[in-house]
Amino acid sequence: MLQLRTIMDAADNTGAKQLELIGIPGHGNKLVAHLGDIVKCVVKKAIPTGMVKEHEKVFVVIVRTRRSIRRNDGSIIRFDDNAGVILENVEEKLPKGTRIFGPIAREIKDLGFNKIASMAQEVY
Repeated sequence: MLQLRTIMDAADNTGAKQLELIGIPGHGNKLVAHLGDIVKCVVKKAIPTGMVKEHEKVFVVIVRTRRSIRRNDGSIIRFDDNAGVILENVEEKLPKGTRIFGPIAREIKDLGFNKIASMAQEVY
């Protein structure tokens, strides 16, 4: 559950280190974003040789949240940080990077982000 101006980590190798959530497009007056939502972010910190630069606006899918998520089987899952993966093509749900760092939630694969799930180290 992320609000506007939330700082999150980038979980891919595009060169971004920190992302700030600036909008939740397509949801009207929705004030919070959950796991699997596509949000608009600005790159706050990045390495100079990366694919994305500082102050660049990008679309990001949220892959980890500190807020616990209850699944249909009754189990609860939560992560240590808030993290997202930068998208290249929003309609086709393709990531911009070629590697995904850290674990991601199983709900990401269920929402149709199969390429991200296949590149992840672990899917919880």
